[in-house]
Amino acid sequence: MSSGFNASKTWMALLMAGATLSACKAEPGTLNCGTDGALAACLKPTQTPEYYVEQAELYFNTMDRTQDRDLAPNYSELVARWEWPPWLKLTAYNREVITATDLLLRNYPSVIPERDCRAFDVQPFARCRVVFYYDDEEHEGQGCPIYEEFVFNDAGEVTFIEAWSDLPGMLPMDAQADPWGEGQGVTRLSTRVPGLGTADGRINLSSVAIVEASKTDSDVDDFRNRAFDFYGTWVEELEAAGDDMWQRGCGWTN
Repeated sequence: MSSGFNASKTWMALLMAGATLSACKAEPGTLNCGTDGALAACLKPTQTPEYYVEQAELYFNTMDRTQDRDLAPNYSELVARWEWPPWLKLTAYNREVITATDLLLRNYPSVIPERDCRAFDVQPFARCRVVFYYDDEEHEGQGCPIYEEFVFNDAGEVTFIEAWSDLPGMLPMDAQADPWGEGQGVTRLSTRVPGLGTADGRINLSSVAIVEASKTDSDVDDFRNRAFDFYGTWVEELEAAGDDMWQRGCGWTN
């Protein structure tokens, strides 16, 4: 790994510390619609397909040095971002933190010329396949492919962002048979977190619904524990990730 990548761990930790800190259709009756524990699948689109695609595009613009990085999507107050390993799991929790990370990533410039974002009539309402290219001499020309999904509330605000490396064995679905995660058995977290299916999409970490879900779903339990101690668990995950996190996550060979 280049010195720039090793150094990135240092500035990421410093800035984070300084900041203030399955579209699968569930069986009827299991979504808890109309309660504060409603799951994301309870919500129906309230915006146009073009709106959902635009919001996803704006998200990637904040990380693309060729775009207007100051124009962010409409984040909800308690927006969360979960990036599956080898990335760092809960990498943002609330609007202030995700805005801070948008600024943080400017220290590691990238362009995202390859994008395919689409709207869906079930949550997550926006899903994208993109490829990042970083301004790093050692990995020049080697893209970092990412699959990312966006959950929205009734106001059209982004409430949950979920990302995977778009590489064999790292996706929540069989990309050949189901490239956009529309079938059964997709192992996404966003459709299992209670609260995301309420009109405002707010997650209440102390609600009975999420406490009960945490007892039977280890991913929900992991999310909840990290949300209670975002900075502490983020730093621990960063330290445990190892210097080859980028190689593994991007599929780089050097």
